[in-house]
Amino acid sequence: MNFRLGATLASFVFGASVVVSTGIAEASNGCGRASWYAAHSKTASGERMNPTNLTAAHRYLAFGTKLRVTNMRNGESVIVRVNDRGPFIRGRVLDLSKGAARSISMVGAGTAKVCYEVVS
Repeated sequence: MNFRLGATLASFVFGASVVVSTGIAEASNGCGRASWYAAHSKTASGERMNPTNLTAAHRYLAFGTKLRVTNMRNGESVIVRVNDRGPFIRGRVLDLSKGAARSISMVGAGTAKVCYEVVS
């Protein structure tokens, strides 16, 4: 009986580690809608938000992670640094600073279909 319980527990733990690894890989790269914001409040990382900096909010990537974000409509891309949490609107994958949004020509539209990948 102890052997079965141990085997089941080992299978569960192994299965969980595979799921966690898969989740990290999925979070590192992705596509979806992005929006932009230009607040002057503090970010979740504790630094003051500067709308001209090339920064982004992501739900769970580590602060300091650098992402290449590409606007799928025009192919323009920008490197941003994650320094905040969000977006908090369903269906969005990133909130970009106004400076980053301007770099990929999405300020006028407000949102854009983007793809992102971790670069460091």
